[in-house]
Amino acid sequence: MKVLVVGGGGREHAIIKKIKENKEVSEIYALPGNGGIAADATCVDVGAKDIDGIVKFAVENKIDYAIVAPDDPLVLGAVDALEEKGIPCFGPRANAAIIEGSKVFSKDLMKKYGIPTATYEVFTDMEAALKYLDTAPIPTVIKADGLALGKGVVIAETREAAKDAVKSMMQDKVFGKSGDQIVIEEFLTGPEVSVLSFTDGKVVVPMISSMDHKRAGDNDTGLNTGGMGTVAPNPYYTDDVAEVCMNTIFKPTIDAMNAEGRTFKGCLYFGLMLTPNGPKVIEYNCRFGDPETQVVLPLLESDLLTVMRAVTDGKLAETEVKFSDKNACCVVMASKGYPTSYEKGFELAIPAEISNNVYVAGALVKDGNLLTNGGRVLGATAVEDTLENAVKSAYRLVEKIHFDNAFYRHDIGARALKAKER
Repeated sequence: MKVLVVGGGGREHAIIKKIKENKEVSEIYALPGNGGIAADATCVDVGAKDIDGIVKFAVENKIDYAIVAPDDPLVLGAVDALEEKGIPCFGPRANAAIIEGSKVFSKDLMKKYGIPTATYEVFTDMEAALKYLDTAPIPTVIKADGLALGKGVVIAETREAAKDAVKSMMQDKVFGKSGDQIVIEEFLTGPEVSVLSFTDGKVVVPMISSMDHKRAGDNDTGLNTGGMGTVAPNPYYTDDVAEVCMNTIFKPTIDAMNAEGRTFKGCLYFGLMLTPNGPKVIEYNCRFGDPETQVVLPLLESDLLTVMRAVTDGKLAETEVKFSDKNACCVVMASKGYPTSYEKGFELAIPAEISNNVYVAGALVKDGNLLTNGGRVLGATAVEDTLENAVKSAYRLVEKIHFDNAFYRHDIGARALKAKER
């Protein structure tokens, strides 16, 4: 069986490593992949947003199954285009991927169907947004409507910061057309939880919960990033909280998308805030999270490809999705200066004996050498019986990996360990 995976980051590497466990798989192609993924799949120089190129490759190489992992190609209709050529896919069609592609759509969907989220206002006019901020509660949250590489959200602690964020999005166009519309919403408080879920549009099966660490520096300081590490499960996500989320958020979201004629099939990511007034949705993603995938999939005991095909075929209810009761920790190693400016091209040394625990996000092969080629370079993941041991083991892995200019947080999992002491 020939499988194609669209994307080229740590998330895709985690998916590919898990897909390799299926004995039916004879070949895995990654478009475009990266230098680290090349150890586990055949990388092809076709960009993740090159929909025509992806379809052409899939048809010419008689691909049996395609997995579209990143947000951009999903929103651009990669699944639609592949399915039109008869290639079954994992991932939502474009009309369902809008749940991440437009913050305005998702907020309006939640409002219409009574799904708990922060109160909000939508603006297409900058002056109206600035005037609203004169009296809006502070702190507040400013969001660009469209995709912005996970960086289109600003938590403003002052009115001045809020107005600067609005101007940068709507006037300076720092996120391009994604800032043509913005959402200004209530600032929620409470522990954050990430819950990925499989859904075939009929049933929704949540995966193990996780806790991301977005800030670049220790003790949650510095700029927001794509994620500096994560642990699973999230200690704040108890069985009682999970039941509330299923009844008030997960199932109602699937039902709402069906009611709108936008049936969602694939991985739906719920970014949640456990507020004093109950769980609320911060954001939806139309795909596996990164780096959450790097702790969730190592805990999946069922065969990933079998589950994905059940999603595609609408047979998820008949398919076992089983997770280990162990704990996982992923520490991201990045290039110094990330998420702003950083140097790349440094030799990357990953000992062979730990390579199964390493998911490469930004690397290339040049003259036979593996070199860094991104802000987030890799994630090192450990699975152990306890969270404490998983954290210790992940940092032992990090100590064995070397590249110049490396930096990483030293407190991944600390917040979760403290929560477990409650």
